[in-house]
Amino acid sequence: MTILALDQGTTSTRAVIVGEDGTVRVARAVAHRQSYPGPGRVEHDPEELLANLSACLDAAPGARAVGLANQGESCLGWDAQTGRAITPVIVWQDERTTPVVERLRAEGAETLTLAGAGLPLDPYFSASKLGWILRDVPEARALARSGRLRLGTTDAFFRHRLTGRCETDPTTASRTSLMNLATCAWDDELCALFGVPVEALPAIVPTTGDLGRTGGLPLTASVVDQQAALRGHGCTAPGAAKITFGTGAFVLAVGGVTPPEAGHGPLPTVAWAERDAPPTYALEGGVYAAAAAVNWARGLGLFSDFAEISAFDAPPAISRGLSFVPALTGLGCPHWDRSAKGAWLGMTLDTGPRDLVQAVLEGVAFRAAEVLGAIGRVQPLAGPVSVDGGMTRNPWFCAVLADTLGVPVTVSDEPELTALGAADLAAAGAGLALSLRRAGQTVEPRPQPPDWADRFAEARRLVQEYGGTGRR
Repeated sequence: MTILALDQGTTSTRAVIVGEDGTVRVARAVAHRQSYPGPGRVEHDPEELLANLSACLDAAPGARAVGLANQGESCLGWDAQTGRAITPVIVWQDERTTPVVERLRAEGAETLTLAGAGLPLDPYFSASKLGWILRDVPEARALARSGRLRLGTTDAFFRHRLTGRCETDPTTASRTSLMNLATCAWDDELCALFGVPVEALPAIVPTTGDLGRTGGLPLTASVVDQQAALRGHGCTAPGAAKITFGTGAFVLAVGGVTPPEAGHGPLPTVAWAERDAPPTYALEGGVYAAAAAVNWARGLGLFSDFAEISAFDAPPAISRGLSFVPALTGLGCPHWDRSAKGAWLGMTLDTGPRDLVQAVLEGVAFRAAEVLGAIGRVQPLAGPVSVDGGMTRNPWFCAVLADTLGVPVTVSDEPELTALGAADLAAAGAGLALSLRRAGQTVEPRPQPPDWADRFAEARRLVQEYGGTGRR
């Protein structure tokens, strides 16, 4: 028995085959283009993503079930009749709707989004992007008048084209800011706020179950990639938490069957909603630039090979007064400040490239600690924090991360945890069970002077002030 997991991420699409005994094999991985058509704009070609998904489906023709993990907030518009995309995929990193979001915030609309969706106003979420499509794409307005417009996240587009069913699940719908978190249904008031017609949205169905057939295979799970990773880490009990260090760093902690209270920085969201069971909720917080910040530093020529930054002889940069705030695309949880800018603070004439890179790695760790601390104040955390992603292959970073978080960190040995979680949910949706093996190395924290965190907090406050001044 094998399960096929399709991990459709920000930079690539992967087909991962998971055996009944928990063995994992990457059958195919296809990168896709990143498009930056203007300042703050990030797009993907929906047909390219769909072609890559189809190619990945062909990698496991005998699979018993398929689980799809999607990007979450990335979204687009398409024609319900033909299935043709009428816009590019507007990626979760895209900031084109910042002026609209700021206007809504000034009008006091954040009270409504927090009460209904549990989310602050931020262009990160899909709602403002979907509203932009209806306002700025003439074909979208024409299709809306004829009842043929579909607006939604990428999973709904893929599922419509691959299975013939225009559906999404509560984990993905909870990332739009259009779904009522308590009812797991589209919220008329929120849709009206963002100018998104409810009739253009996909149906919300459980995360697992009979979700149609694609490529002759049963689709039995569809879930946001970060929630899939949470499941892949084995985090199922309240308080269990994971951090995935990809393009951004995403922290999730399991809650319970009651939506966590909103408005404290971390975001209440749906972890999964299995067939015939109440939803399991979670708390989430993101650092927008994690590996993206490291790759940016590499692009600047500060280092050429990742092996160069796996160890440093110098004391921590923060101890020497050098801080880096990785707000290259603004600050996520718990600050939600898109005006903040990335910066090094505390440079001197003897600051060199290695010092700057060291500060970048430390800055990602300090931001992750801010997010985890904010979550812990709402949902008490339990046990070591499980981590994965490309940055966790750096032992120096993992040690600094444990020190900065102040808790043990378990570095997973399995690089495909998103796929593993999607496969586990797909197996459950098909009435099957996987015997999953989760192993890793635990890094114990060392005492860290409290003034280091204070120094980073001051640096973060200063970049927020600078960004705010620049905006005015």
